Amino acid sequence: MVKGDVMKAGLMANEPTIFADVLREMDIEFLVSGEYGITVEEAAKFLDHPHFLFLDVRTKEEHDHLAFPFALHIPIHELPDRLDDISRDKFIITMCLTGFRAAMAYAFLRTQSFDEIKALKGRLDNLAGAMTPGRFYKLAV
Repeated sequence: MVKGDVMKAGLMANEPTIFADVLREMDIEFLVSGEYGITVEEAAKFLDHPHFLFLDVRTKEEHDHLAFPFALHIPIHELPDRLDDISRDKFIITMCLTGFRAAMAYAFLRTQSFDEIKALKGRLDNLAGAMTPGRFYKLAV
């Protein structure tokens, strides 16, 4: 991809270098340690915690079919244009159906100077299964 193609894609010219740095830190130790991710069980504990923001990067159609009211919904294709919608003083947990887009959002947000961020490891149906009546009650009050 040449510089002009990068600019046509709506990306800043310096993003590939920064993204390369994010990729460089993803060595075997990083991946094995799980540094980038958070399990469904761990994430479920933070659903009502004010310092955590769940970021749902699924499509509008997926969100319309199944919404998570505790999460901010920004489809992955809108993420570059909606960074101002994401609070930089929160710990971000990216989420999608299978984890692929969540990992992409994690890497992209890292290039945008979001440091407190993890991608949900596991499927969203597992998160839905972790939603106990007590957790719903805490979210409602």
